[in-house]
Amino acid sequence: MSLSSSEARWRDALEASMKDFLSAYPAGAADELYDPIHYLLSLGGKRIRPVLALAACEAEAGALDAAMPAAMAVELFHNFTLMHDDIMDEAPLRRGRPTVHTKWSENAAILSGDVMYTLALTALEGTPAEALADVLRMFNVTSKEVCEGQQSDMAFETRDNVTVDEYVNMIRLKTSVLLAAAAAMGARSAGASPERVEAWYRYGVNVGLAFQIQDDFLDTFGESGATGKQVGGDILSDKKTLLWLTTEANEEGRKALAPWVGVHPASGSDQGEAKITAVRAAMVAAGADVEAQCRMVQHVEEAVSAMRTLNLSPETSGWFEGLAQHVISRSH
Repeated sequence: MSLSSSEARWRDALEASMKDFLSAYPAGAADELYDPIHYLLSLGGKRIRPVLALAACEAEAGALDAAMPAAMAVELFHNFTLMHDDIMDEAPLRRGRPTVHTKWSENAAILSGDVMYTLALTALEGTPAEALADVLRMFNVTSKEVCEGQQSDMAFETRDNVTVDEYVNMIRLKTSVLLAAAAAMGARSAGASPERVEAWYRYGVNVGLAFQIQDDFLDTFGESGATGKQVGGDILSDKKTLLWLTTEANEEGRKALAPWVGVHPASGSDQGEAKITAVRAAMVAAGADVEAQCRMVQHVEEAVSAMRTLNLSPETSGWFEGLAQHVISRSH
């Protein structure tokens, strides 16, 4: 069986397991507490985190069922963070549909998010006994780190002295550690040694860093038809991305950004388009686009290096290396 067909099998198995797990918490139950959970999960998504957990488990010769609790837990946790992030960001849409707090209320989104986190822990209870303590420890550490990353992201909004290193650490915590934990938890569920679990973690954290930098890159330099959202949103909000901070660290770039800092025109307006054009040009002139691309390549190389220490079959390692390459070549 090819790994491409395995990927479809992993996704199908995940969807079936999630459906079975959530059947104990049906829509309409507990005064509709679980309705927003079913709604948010129905909106789809890449499912890259749970698939990575299942793939790592099978790469370590484990049975798919061994890592399914971890796979469900990381997907439930990820969606819990989205539900709460949308409140903090005052986002009206998620994947083209109304966000939970818009469709229901902020209180409903907070409470349903809380119980979604609890369900992630409930799902983890099915982890093989010999791996449960390690997997739970990884999950708890990761949960804390994601919250730390979100707090830093919010704090950066009111700071004018954020460094590139601080930004990279923020995205490592907010985004990368969950991908890393997914791979590591999947491997540990299969019975992998601490040394191999660490290699899986290094692979995942570097894929996650490349993934987030590419997300930021696409927001500025992508095509709106491909990304499915208005390009330039980060520029309009003065978001301190790697591109912005690299430009700001350059004297000429800082001068070019200065007239636009604190100017927040509406998306699609003439002034908005002028700001996007001017800031994008300043980023290119400062070499920020090239710097971002170089960093992505470096993280992919580090992910591939970690993968090769595992001495997997060429077909198996090729799939994981291809995934790492895909996150920086994707257009959405």
